[in-house]
Amino acid sequence: MPTATRGERRVSPVFLALVAIMGVSMWAVWTDFSASPGFAVFLFVVSGWVVSLCLHEYAHARTALHGGDLTVGAKGYLTLDPLKYTHALLSIVLPVIFVIMGGIGLPGGAVFIERHRIRGRWKHSMISAAGPLTNAAFAVVVTAPFWLGAMDGVPDHFRYALGFMAQLQVTAAILNFLPVPGLDGYGVIEPWLSYKVRRQVEPFAPFGILAVFGFLWIPEVNHAFFDMIDSVLRFLDVTAWDTYWGRELFRFWQGTPDIPPLSAVVF
Repeated sequence: MPTATRGERRVSPVFLALVAIMGVSMWAVWTDFSASPGFAVFLFVVSGWVVSLCLHEYAHARTALHGGDLTVGAKGYLTLDPLKYTHALLSIVLPVIFVIMGGIGLPGGAVFIERHRIRGRWKHSMISAAGPLTNAAFAVVVTAPFWLGAMDGVPDHFRYALGFMAQLQVTAAILNFLPVPGLDGYGVIEPWLSYKVRRQVEPFAPFGILAVFGFLWIPEVNHAFFDMIDSVLRFLDVTAWDTYWGRELFRFWQGTPDIPPLSAVVF
């Protein structure tokens, strides 16, 4: 069975530092310890988002390892270190910028898989699907207190931070699963396409994500897309109230919003 050495699988100190920041900021949000609750929410959401990006790329690499590409270990992809990615700008920096600017979970994509080492179309499809499935799993975990009915006694700021974090994960999963060249959704179906079609589509792969965001500028498409996001979140018992105030708290540079007490809201 394909494997990697212990050193190639050792968790990176960079990733552990990110988890530590996430944990401390989560405590600050829960206890309302920070003088600026919005800044604590910002740190919690951004650190959680980067952790999810690392797990997304790790899922691609780990699935590729079991599919037959032993080189992912030597490349450092199994250490969860974001600095090991071939395009740190695309996988970490740009997604964080998009979160800060508009609250959109931009898909990343930065592990180089040596596909010629992998045999079988199903394996290729699973490697591509592993990333967005990780975002979906992250969303399920983050929203567990909502759909388990365990939100009683949870501080409002923490509730809203979880709601906004869930929105980012659902957005990333759905965007990544679109069958657009350059995104993981296309990687899922690509092995099942003819060689001729793959060659014709290949030049458009670098522009796929740009095309997606171009379409999202169209008001009708934008409304339909976010209605779909809201429907998924409602299924997970996360309300538009939760995500809205989470996003407002996240934008701490705009000042602390005056949030009505949750007890006065009827859903």
